[in-house]
Amino acid sequence: MWDEAFPSFLIGLREGLEAGLIVSILVATLVRAGQKARLPQVWTGVAAALALSLSFGAVLTFTAANLSGHAQEAFGGVLSLIAVGFVTAMVFWMRRSARTLSAELKEKVQASLAIGAGALVLTSFLAVAREGLETSLFLWTNVRTAGESTGPLIGAAVGLVLATGLCWALYRRALKMNLTRFFTITGAGLIVVAAGVLGYGLRDLQESGLVGGGSTYAFDLSGHLDASSWYATLVQGTLNLTVTMTVLQVVGYVAYLGVVMTMFIEGVRGGAGATAPASAPAPAKGESAKGESGAVGAVAGDAEPVRPGRPRWVLPTALVAVPVVLAGAVIAVSDGKQDSTATVSVSEQDCGKGFASPQPGQQVFQLHNTGDKVSEVYLVDPGTGAVYGEIEGLAPGTTRALTATIGSGDYAWRCVPTGGKTVTSAAVHITGGSEVKAVKPVSEDDLKGPLDAYKEYVDQGLATLMTQTQKLQADVHSGDLATARADWLVAHLQYASLGAAYGTFADLDGKIDGRPDGLADKYQDKGFTGFLRLEYGLWHGQSAADLTPVADELAQNVAKLVHDFPTQDFAPSDLPLRAHEILENTLQFELTGDTDMGSGTSLATTQANLAGTQELLTLLQPLLDERDPQVLVRVNAGMKRVGDLVAAARTPEGWTPVDRLPADSRRRINGATGQLLEDLAPVPALLEIRKAA
Repeated sequence: MWDEAFPSFLIGLREGLEAGLIVSILVATLVRAGQKARLPQVWTGVAAALALSLSFGAVLTFTAANLSGHAQEAFGGVLSLIAVGFVTAMVFWMRRSARTLSAELKEKVQASLAIGAGALVLTSFLAVAREGLETSLFLWTNVRTAGESTGPLIGAAVGLVLATGLCWALYRRALKMNLTRFFTITGAGLIVVAAGVLGYGLRDLQESGLVGGGSTYAFDLSGHLDASSWYATLVQGTLNLTVTMTVLQVVGYVAYLGVVMTMFIEGVRGGAGATAPASAPAPAKGESAKGESGAVGAVAGDAEPVRPGRPRWVLPTALVAVPVVLAGAVIAVSDGKQDSTATVSVSEQDCGKGFASPQPGQQVFQLHNTGDKVSEVYLVDPGTGAVYGEIEGLAPGTTRALTATIGSGDYAWRCVPTGGKTVTSAAVHITGGSEVKAVKPVSEDDLKGPLDAYKEYVDQGLATLMTQTQKLQADVHSGDLATARADWLVAHLQYASLGAAYGTFADLDGKIDGRPDGLADKYQDKGFTGFLRLEYGLWHGQSAADLTPVADELAQNVAKLVHDFPTQDFAPSDLPLRAHEILENTLQFELTGDTDMGSGTSLATTQANLAGTQELLTLLQPLLDERDPQVLVRVNAGMKRVGDLVAAARTPEGWTPVDRLPADSRRRINGATGQLLEDLAPVPALLEIRKAA
């Protein structure tokens, strides 16, 4: 945890000190001008900037959490590159501006005092917001890189607290600090950290498929170094260097570090010899050359003499070479392995070489692909094919760790190379351990029956939907909008009950039930069509003439869906995922009221989504009961709990809109739905298709 805290500590300390110095200069200027009564305006701007920064971090977290796996990788990779750009610009800006920061801010404050309170609030807000947004983005990137939030957040908090203390001490003249030297040292450190973030971001983009070369490795030290060892963890946490890196990662890391660090050092040397401009004003009467406060003075006068030194390329080269030399020394002295780690070779000719009789208990197996094809690798019970552990997409020449618990029974390795034949190692019998539960594999043939049954259910549902939509269309044409509102709900709930098929409805789903999010003209945008557009018009007083084209387009799109669905591809592997995705969307959109366009029937849609999920789970029940009968026991109990809570919100007058629910009722529904999603989480893993396992 502490190794992962260091980069965040560094960014918290530096950004906190930058923002703190800005605030202290603003405050010092007001105090000197006899304007203490205007200090609340500064604090208002600072508070607004902090709120914006926290909100930005929340938006990043929420956005990433609601994307698919590949989209999350792409999102994280792009933001990592943006974070590197921001940090690089920040480092060079502070190196260039540190000497004149005090004078520039004083001029802005004097101008703000002449204009009014709003200008002073805006000045403090803009001065602090930039630092806050940069900090939020870089911390979010560090948390994603570390894979956990505790260490990075603690590091950032410690850095910010220390920065606050330093700024207070500077303001009170209790501390003198050479800020030019401070920003030079921390700037060099942040460039090293940013190089690691760049490498991590490039790897994210490779894993998302946006950038190629994901299986072209520059080096793979996993056969010599244990990735979970303290030294590997320390290097990864602080520098983002891992035991396995692709060519693109290494090229990006070395190129960034070499170019940016050289430019930074050259700038420091060039700036060190610069003299103050001839036009710089003399200190005011009673004001020392050090400025109003320690904070101000420290920023204004920190020039150092030029020292002849080593060539500019020495430090960047050392930063790249030293870790390599240290890693080589560790490899030379020790194999770096934990005693419980075993190396198992896999290929299309020989699978499981090196698999001796393991001891019962949890073990780490280093799987090394010695062949020339990407392979799926499974630790199985050779008699039943049940899976104890797996590695997907093991590229040629690479090594990845698989952690498995070994108990009493028979064990073997099964390798499935891409385009090759399945190879299974000799079985090893283990005694003396406890019973370990394995997952019975699922094939495409196993899912064919449920998939065919579900397609038939959707076909029938779409036929009913078309009839209901045509009735709704006729209501609008006749001008009977009261009946249209009732028929709209019937048809919309029918569509919602087919939620598991959304993945195959493709673009038609957006046309039939799309939201106005992101459209330029929102509710009036021509791209906003379908059920929700019709709902908006029916419940916002639009005329039958206005809604006739909307109803016609909806009926046409439903008819096209009925025609196209039988020929659309529905991958069997998608079926187990849908149960979770339907209710995930329900929690995100229906239970937040985001899809309520005026009818107040989001809870009715929630009920229809539950019905569609239940239909799917009924078809999957035989497969689930074979693998873990308790999963559906928990899920069915959760489905009933959510259904009862939703049904209680229906009164004789109709459905209660989500935003009018009592706070306790809304919390119970959201909590029960969240727990149901947790209960559904094992379903995709239990029914994952494993190639020839």
